[in-house]
Amino acid sequence: MQEKLTILQINDTHSYLELHNELFYEKEKLAFRKAGGYARLQSLIKDFRSKNPTLVFDNGDTIHGTYEAIATKGWHMLPVLNEVGFDAMTFHWDTGFGPANLKKIGQQLDYPILAINAYEKESGKLAFEPYKILSVGGHSIGVIGIACNIIDKTMPPHFSEGLSFTLGREELPGYVAELKEKGVNLIIVLSHLGFPQDLKLMSEVEGVAICLSGHTHNRQEHIVTVGDTAVIQSGSHGSFLGALELTLEDGAIQSIEHQLIPVTENIPEDAEMKALIDEALAPYREKLGRNVGETKKVLHRGWSVETTMDNFLLDAILFHTKTDLAFSNGWRYGVPILKGPVTLGELYQIIPMNPPISTTILTGSEITTLLEENLESTYAADPFDQMGGYLKRAMGLHAYLKLENPKGNRVQKLFIAGEEVIPDKEYTVSYVTNQGVPKKFGKEHKNLEKHAVEAMMDYLAEMGPYEKELRGTYQIV
Repeated sequence: MQEKLTILQINDTHSYLELHNELFYEKEKLAFRKAGGYARLQSLIKDFRSKNPTLVFDNGDTIHGTYEAIATKGWHMLPVLNEVGFDAMTFHWDTGFGPANLKKIGQQLDYPILAINAYEKESGKLAFEPYKILSVGGHSIGVIGIACNIIDKTMPPHFSEGLSFTLGREELPGYVAELKEKGVNLIIVLSHLGFPQDLKLMSEVEGVAICLSGHTHNRQEHIVTVGDTAVIQSGSHGSFLGALELTLEDGAIQSIEHQLIPVTENIPEDAEMKALIDEALAPYREKLGRNVGETKKVLHRGWSVETTMDNFLLDAILFHTKTDLAFSNGWRYGVPILKGPVTLGELYQIIPMNPPISTTILTGSEITTLLEENLESTYAADPFDQMGGYLKRAMGLHAYLKLENPKGNRVQKLFIAGEEVIPDKEYTVSYVTNQGVPKKFGKEHKNLEKHAVEAMMDYLAEMGPYEKELRGTYQIV
């Protein structure tokens, strides 16, 4: 007898609860329209649930990414997430307020947080449940979670306090075997490793039917099949819903149909969910809705090399510090800011943590090494060595890069202030967060009183509307 089962995926929402600006890929350029919001997602989910037995999964990067999330350490989202009725989640930026905070939130969620690769340093025991067995329509379905493995490697230290993370590569086969021994018919891996990493991992491990991938914000319009495993990923910021509709017979998959559904503005909002969102955001609307300036350029992070949004942030930092260079991390999250008035809330979308601006002194050779390390973590030939977001953002330099080259050999030429970099010369540098300039580089690191959001506000107030073009900071040759 054939039966239907729907599996829904939401990944990397970064706490964007409402309709927001989103970029879309079109024939000749990027386009910008409204999308997303949990009230519209809930309407779609309820529609699927009305038709077939349905499981809903969250790949993480859920409770961090906006001012409201920072202000509440993610707790404002708890009623919203429970209203969705997820079946399981895993995590990455969700430990941004410390693993202990995530575990406390997990105790209040109506579903488990799963990770086979997060260990307590003192005991060596798993910090979260490794898997969950779900019973749906007579089928036994095993869900295995894999958290982001870079939390203790590239993120600020408090993200992994008391924990260590592995890739999950060694552990996964054992858990697959354990679930099969328990009579599980169908195994799903819920991963936040990233799309390239998941494809490689699935090529090494047998027995997984479906891999729901997160972290890299891929908009996969088609299933990628690795051996017998179907792999999907469904965008970011809650702007898309990934849907798999399975036809099962005697516990085996006969067919899979996939949709990547844009969560467009014309989708009606679920009333109960909208009320919860309004309650969660009400304390912040007045403050974040205040106009603080204007932009004549669309500010976005849609490209992996150089973007208008990060250039604006770096221009504001340099305006304040007057250093030779400025660096920030290549964050993927942060939705576009359209031409026109800019609100305080939109500035916090750029960098919700609002860290202090920091300064240091780097030699020319250190700058080259810093770039080479970041290029490797972003574009490593082996997916398991990729540990970045997008390429590190920079202002004040011009580099020619060969991305296909091996580790340590990608920077072909590097110029600072129009002159070729001098290896032993010292350059003044400003940056935000340890991901901008890791402390192992440079000397005389200082945190200034000025923070990132205030620097952007000052810049708009003094310089007027932002209208600078891309600089061609990195040239791919």
